Amino acid sequence: MAPASAAHIPEPAVPAAPLPAAFYRDLGDGVFESTPATAGPWGPRTQHAGPPSALIGRAFERHEPRAGSRISRVTLELPRPVPVAELQVRVRTVRAGSRAELLEGEITSGGQQVLLARAWRTVAAPADTPVLHEAPGLPLPDPQPPHAMSGVHLDGYIAAMEWRFASGSGFDTPGPGAAWARQRVPLVAGAADTPLTRALTLADSNWAIASALDFVRKLVINTDVTLALHRDPVGEWLCLTSATAASPAGSALAAGRLDDALGDCGRVLQTLLVAER
Repeated sequence: MAPASAAHIPEPAVPAAPLPAAFYRDLGDGVFESTPATAGPWGPRTQHAGPPSALIGRAFERHEPRAGSRISRVTLELPRPVPVAELQVRVRTVRAGSRAELLEGEITSGGQQVLLARAWRTVAAPADTPVLHEAPGLPLPDPQPPHAMSGVHLDGYIAAMEWRFASGSGFDTPGPGAAWARQRVPLVAGAADTPLTRALTLADSNWAIASALDFVRKLVINTDVTLALHRDPVGEWLCLTSATAASPAGSALAAGRLDDALGDCGRVLQTLLVAER
């Protein structure tokens, strides 16, 4: 998901379409129908990477689950745009150990691979493990008017999430940022969301919250998303505090800290391709 340019900010569009009941409908046998709520900021035909990331995370959780284990890290590769269309989700075990399992998955559409993923499922840490994490982050702000990104498609993922930015920031504000967000609709119709799927639904928004590069003059797009959770998030509201680094003759990197109401629970990392249009 890319931020709007700080060079020229037109009047933001206003979403008008009613929200679907969920991001996806389960058709059985690993096949899912994508609803318009999955659409990303660049148009109604391609998805924001958050919902399909969560969809494959859901498949990892349901694949041969083991008591006392949890998904601790997911890395997603984005070889091509995910269409707002029917998706096939497949996962398998690459390595099965007594304490750690490496899982692998893919999403295809129309015979094309549109998302690759790997995940580590590890045993839960013992009860006497010390609590080691950063201090609590920003408090949840009071309700805010709907947030928009200038000149982009709003009747999809952006509208399907409720956003509350830290004071003075928003999608059109350049530089590091912080935003709390929660889903307005579930991931899959008729099914409960999980802490992992909620985190993955938000994770791809990391560098849009840390908007710092002008995507109008340059091509700026993330090629991957890594979510690492040292504990499972609690509650519907999650906060990303994010910043972007970039260098000439290099690339860019967006790094974010994930918080819930109790504080620090994980990290998000994205590699950003920066090129001439």
